Amino acid sequence: MSVLVVTKYFGQVNKLHLNGWHLTGITLAVVMTATGLVYSGIRFGLSQSQPDNIADALQKQVAQQRDDLTGTKRQTEENMNALAVRLGELKAQVIRLNALGQRLVHMAKLDKGEFNFEHPPAQGGPETAERGSPMQVTDFVASMEDLLRQIEHRSLQLNVLESMLMNRNLQEEVYPAGRPVRRGWVSSYFGFRTDPFNGRVAHHDGVDIASAEGADILAVAAGVITWAGPRYGFGHLVEVNHGNGYVTRYAHNEEIMVQVGATVKKGQVLAKMGSTGRSTGPHVHFEVLKSGKMVDPANYLQISG
Repeated sequence: MSVLVVTKYFGQVNKLHLNGWHLTGITLAVVMTATGLVYSGIRFGLSQSQPDNIADALQKQVAQQRDDLTGTKRQTEENMNALAVRLGELKAQVIRLNALGQRLVHMAKLDKGEFNFEHPPAQGGPETAERGSPMQVTDFVASMEDLLRQIEHRSLQLNVLESMLMNRNLQEEVYPAGRPVRRGWVSSYFGFRTDPFNGRVAHHDGVDIASAEGADILAVAAGVITWAGPRYGFGHLVEVNHGNGYVTRYAHNEEIMVQVGATVKKGQVLAKMGSTGRSTGPHVHFEVLKSGKMVDPANYLQISG
């Protein structure tokens, strides 16, 4: 291939002869020059379009990921704290339930070996081949809330049962039952009899129980002392109001051990046996009044001769 070259100043024409190798070199030079120009343009464009370099962009991305991770961690900690609070409430309810159960076992006089609230209930069984899927967090939370509701419901039921047992025990405590002395024998029953002083037939409003002088006179039920002193015909008298319309009287005492207004328990010593008042010897004249009317003490005390 031949190329004519014309100089500017001398108007001289020169002729160049180019073979294949010359053309290849010229082509490569042109391509490399163009590629360099394009690369330079791209770099210039990138430097003009980005506000920061690539390192700044990567740092911002890392910082954003760090913030996201911190937020996730904080949310997880808050959820764990909430679960810890609910777990604490659950444990407190279980402790209260166990204490209440132990009180009920004692009050109802149940077998402690069968109803032992200090240890978990006996459970067991062979392991099955099907293990099932692991519990999810949402299922765990739902199960905990359901268990807490069941415990609160059981606690209310046991509180009602405790109140019923307390009322029953209170009724048993204030209901006249038992002998007013530890040892003794019935010397005169309730009803009509011959009066030991005038020989006439008269109604005896109580039961006479004879024993040794100075023997303890016991309250047959809990109550409040409404009389403690001398009374015509009764000698030294103690009267106890048990509520629900019940009143008991203990007469002919040698010494009184209580005062008016005092509260007494069942079995507490009220006085010492004597023969004061209209009496022929050491004994206690015991009366039971129901709603202001005299009733036979034997119906309450199951006294035999």
